[in-house]
Amino acid sequence: MMQKILVTGATGNVGQEVVHLLLLQNCHVCAGVRNPLKAKQILGSNVQCIPFDFTNPDTFTKAFKEVDKLFLVRPPALANVRQQIAPALNAAKLAGVEHIVFLSLLGAERNSFVPHSKIERYIDQLGIPATFLRCSFFMQNLNTTHREDIKTRGELLMPTGNGKTSFIDVRDIAAVAVRTLIEDGHQSRAYTLTGKEALTYYDVADIFTSVLGKPIRYNPSLLKFVQQTHSSGLPIDFIFVMVAIYTTARLGLAGLITSDTEQLLNRSPITIRQYIEDYAECWL
Repeated sequence: MMQKILVTGATGNVGQEVVHLLLLQNCHVCAGVRNPLKAKQILGSNVQCIPFDFTNPDTFTKAFKEVDKLFLVRPPALANVRQQIAPALNAAKLAGVEHIVFLSLLGAERNSFVPHSKIERYIDQLGIPATFLRCSFFMQNLNTTHREDIKTRGELLMPTGNGKTSFIDVRDIAAVAVRTLIEDGHQSRAYTLTGKEALTYYDVADIFTSVLGKPIRYNPSLLKFVQQTHSSGLPIDFIFVMVAIYTTARLGLAGLITSDTEQLLNRSPITIRQYIEDYAECWL
């Protein structure tokens, strides 16, 4: 019998791609979303969308019904793991979910401050077999969170100093996630997913300038980053998490390069130049 896979964060960068790839594999996939009607406009009418909200326990029972596997994405705005994430994980355990693939963060096992680390530990405490995908910085954050900075101001605004980052494309992350969801042998494993090169944001700005044909500069100011993200309406908890993640890069902890992505996909990871070429219209 075909296993049922619930995808949270299904309308996000990684989630959308995971849903798409699972459908190509003819999997029984459901998208757990807060607004099913809106999600169908994004994901397509052929995707089964189920009401699910981490902050609304009333949605848990129906969402986890007969679910065998869970692709877990932490909503960026939710930073209090015990209050906002743990109840859903408890419900998943109670419903009999057999395997969780969690979209985690590079170095989460060493950085106890970030919510991803707390989620990993809580999943382990529950005893649900899991696969942790500890991903480096998403390339696609540059065409979502940082799109306007790049497009309108020609600026990469991140407080990472001269630290290098092993950027990874979400298309590669999703491809790995799908393999770990549909294949045996990935339970109780953690994969550190990176690209094949580590670059400073000065390097990235130069590649943007080359590909887009307009000057893009890098601004590492922490003060301006906090001021600008706060004025844009982002919650302060979310900003603190972003600063913590960028601090790992500034301290030289985000430049790790592993072979996990290449080995799991049997090909080289997408480069940041290829990514910028593919998404160029976002910033023009």
